[in-house]
Amino acid sequence: MPGDLPHPERSEIQLTDVLFALSDPERLAITRQLADGPLDMAACHSTDPNLPKSTKSHFMKVLREAGIIRNEPNGRRRMLTLRRDDLDALFPGLLDSVLR
Repeated sequence: MPGDLPHPERSEIQLTDVLFALSDPERLAITRQLADGPLDMAACHSTDPNLPKSTKSHFMKVLREAGIIRNEPNGRRRMLTLRRDDLDALFPGLLDSVLR
């Protein structure tokens, strides 16, 4: 389907990739926002309002490729969701510990 981005299957998610993705304060801030529920990509922001759009896109790519978020088309926009079920199944308690 056009507009679809590749996401790792649950079995492909690696702890080292998840920890790397969450080690950046800006990516962690984005993940914390998504813990409250899905967000339109345009509404999701980092802690730095002056962040270039290309940097924000890179943050989303790192989070998506690590298996932390889903980034899916929603009309002309993109919807971001946290893959909590997958992460909790693979690494019980990790998200709760990191997001505190």
